[in-house]
Amino acid sequence: MDYIVLDIEFNGRKFASELPMEVIEIGAVRLNAALAITDEFSALIKPVYFSKLNSFIKKKTGIPQEDIDRADGFPNVIADFRKWLDRGGECLFVTWGGEDFKRIVLDTRMHKLDDSYWLAAHYFDLLKGYLRYKKVTNDVSVEAALQDLNIAAEGSAHRALDDAKMTAEVFRKIFSELDFEFKQQYKDLYTNSKERRLVKSAVRSLRARKTVPQWDIVVKQFLEGKIPADNAKKLAELRDVFEAELEKKPSPSGEKRD
Repeated sequence: MDYIVLDIEFNGRKFASELPMEVIEIGAVRLNAALAITDEFSALIKPVYFSKLNSFIKKKTGIPQEDIDRADGFPNVIADFRKWLDRGGECLFVTWGGEDFKRIVLDTRMHKLDDSYWLAAHYFDLLKGYLRYKKVTNDVSVEAALQDLNIAAEGSAHRALDDAKMTAEVFRKIFSELDFEFKQQYKDLYTNSKERRLVKSAVRSLRARKTVPQWDIVVKQFLEGKIPADNAKKLAELRDVFEAELEKKPSPSGEKRD
């Protein structure tokens, strides 16, 4: 089993727009079963929209505009990345958070490319693994994790390949403490974390009132006016959250805590 530690940079922006954000850099390192780096991949991507990097992104990443101007587009780069991946055997992707995998899927779809490989692939969210290991809940950066683990940071933060290498160092350090049963596959989500927390809080609130939680009650008392009644996909996903919350054993006080 190889481990592909993946990081991407994308052209996020500070203003509202209906145009999509796009991946502008992919970096990855391949680790073998002994957790040694055996190969690496790095490529810039010229975006379709916002091809001129804004000042925030240029300052954050340090990517020169002229390098973006002469970079290949996403279809060519993702094809090269797939060829690089195919040089190895079975692999598990490792990311810091779920955004990297999501962005690759969304850009694959935007360019009308086949997304079946990415939907079938498994990835392990090392950020969540690190939080479970430390028994904390607040998100931390890779740099903060390195500092906490007394690992010297090398390279430039917010450049994809360097971030992938730094993530690999955290992965090596806590590998024996990680539970790979938590590996994931990409799943389309139609709700945000605030909406999902709303449903979880509703279940806890009903239990605290000694009321048996029922979906119709949650919808009427907690979701009405906050969630569009005609958004079937969103409501179906929230009902799944409701059912999952019901399976959790409530605390003695009647309220389940994460």
